[in-house]
Amino acid sequence: MTTALTPEEAETHVRGVCFKTGPPERTGVETEWLVQDRHNRRLPISVDRLDAALAPVEGPGALPGGSTLSREPGGQVELSSPPALSLTACVEAMAADLTVLRTAVGQAGLTLVGQGLDPFRDPTRVLRHPRYRAMEGFFDREGPWGRVMMRRTASVQVNLDCGDDSDGVSGQRFRWELAHRIGPVLVAAFANSPVQDGRSTGWLSTRQALWFRMDASRTHQPRQHADPRVAWSRYALDAKVMCVRGVGGARDRDWSAPPGLTFRDWLRGAPGLRPPTRADLDYHLGTLFPPVRPRGWLELRMVDAQHGDDWIVPTVLAASLLDDPVASDAAYAATEPLCRNPEPYPPDDLWRRAARVGLADPDLAKAARVCFAAADSALARHGAPTALRRALASFAERYPERGRCPAHDQLDALGRA
Repeated sequence: MTTALTPEEAETHVRGVCFKTGPPERTGVETEWLVQDRHNRRLPISVDRLDAALAPVEGPGALPGGSTLSREPGGQVELSSPPALSLTACVEAMAADLTVLRTAVGQAGLTLVGQGLDPFRDPTRVLRHPRYRAMEGFFDREGPWGRVMMRRTASVQVNLDCGDDSDGVSGQRFRWELAHRIGPVLVAAFANSPVQDGRSTGWLSTRQALWFRMDASRTHQPRQHADPRVAWSRYALDAKVMCVRGVGGARDRDWSAPPGLTFRDWLRGAPGLRPPTRADLDYHLGTLFPPVRPRGWLELRMVDAQHGDDWIVPTVLAASLLDDPVASDAAYAATEPLCRNPEPYPPDDLWRRAARVGLADPDLAKAARVCFAAADSALARHGAPTALRRALASFAERYPERGRCPAHDQLDALGRA
């Protein structure tokens, strides 16, 4: 971990650590939440008040489902479920832990709010770790969007196995492609961040729009390659270095990296910097934020936070589409019109269109309806609990079947205010 790397060793390490091979079996979910005062959503929440609210659920064994509780830079909270061997077990574990967390914050007069962007508040950064100072400084070079992302946004992240070495629907290449193909559909169907500072932004998913404005070397999808491991290793090494971890002295306080330095540049030798180690590379990988991120599993990162228990729906939808062979084939075919032949991925402008207009785009709307129907059929084939099918069907009726998404509810409420 402390030995300097060569570029060849770095590429080999990235391919091995980011794509674990095996049959798709596990499902995980991470839910992020804005924390607001129960009676006044515009009221800033102090660190002391948040600390007191979370104290009962931060000890060992406090969360029955085994989720990990963490905090985001602006005071948002996140629950990360352990990987489960079934979709049902994943949902049940997260639901149990959310119940405990909601009770704890409720007793402190607070509430968890599932929206992709805080519509009123602009919180200060509450995490003082050098990582977040360096991250903020890095994003500040290009504009204010990184600060907004860090402090005001929340998401639902679905985690699924990378897949095996086969060429079929359980293989890594197919699952990598399908995760990217359904990505804009998930953005459009679950867009839930249309308001900032009390006004409409013109985007249904302003959270996704923020990512588009930030450092493209770490927030856009990788360039296509027949082998996703090659695509990702090139992407990772060509991404700019966000922070250089301290090893003593002043670096313990300032982790800022030289502007424009890529990890590949660092490997080749950067004046004034020590050679990078495998630990530095592992840390760098955790600072990359594309819509689909391989971390030994696939993280689908493009979904806005959802109201109440609607986080269940993107979890069920994504897991069903990637893990059920029949649903996978249906979703792959349904997303074909979203791609530009011969490219198997949707282009960047489709991701932007999904964030701006959602299911008003006819191709996205059609793909969404097919994907929801395919997921419902998959749940029926596997004998999933009625509650999961009901959650999916209810969301589909309220939103995709009407060409709407949760953002429209916020805009309707804004119009009535």
